[in-house]
Amino acid sequence: MAEGDTAPDDLVRAVEATLFAAQEPLTVDALSTHLGGAAVRPALAVLTKHYAGRGIQLVERGGRWHFQTASDLAHLLRREREDVRRLSRAGTEVLAIIAYHEPVSRAEIESIRGVQTAKGTLDVLMEAGWVRVAGRREVPGRPVIYATTPEFLAHFGLASRRDLPGIDELRAAGLLDPIDDALAALGGDPAEDKGELGDADDEEDEAGDDSAD
Repeated sequence: MAEGDTAPDDLVRAVEATLFAAQEPLTVDALSTHLGGAAVRPALAVLTKHYAGRGIQLVERGGRWHFQTASDLAHLLRREREDVRRLSRAGTEVLAIIAYHEPVSRAEIESIRGVQTAKGTLDVLMEAGWVRVAGRREVPGRPVIYATTPEFLAHFGLASRRDLPGIDELRAAGLLDPIDDALAALGGDPAEDKGELGDADDEEDEAGDDSAD
């Protein structure tokens, strides 16, 4: 599909049309199955190159392919809207722990945070489509374990969890609270609720809800 080509390959066109019409991102296997078992990776490479630098781009997020608006143009299409529910501090912390440590159980999340985690916090993350139940840990009690979803990667523009920023990157971006950072280095408890805006499902508000999940 480079300049000067007389016509794109039929398979390239078929992959392009399939992705354009799809209601959700597709894996390579799903694309191949839809197109009669065709080897679609070369076509995806051609399309990725073709759309590079254009207003829309073909991207892979969590092993799934889809078209998206170029990041530098997203502001032109973004509609101002009021968020129905904002993530609380607890929700943000739990999401980060799951992303960096998955698969992880609720007890493990609480061990890392140093405080109990309300089940409602996990419910909010699952309702947002960013966290999923990934099975059960094969230990006594068989606690539920949690992991992130392809929707989480797509929302945050990550091709895979390998693209998650490191501690130094987070600190440089000002996303680490200096006090929290210092407490963590000293082995203190940086997870004390400081009263930020959030849902009422933080920390001790449901301290009695401490099941194996």
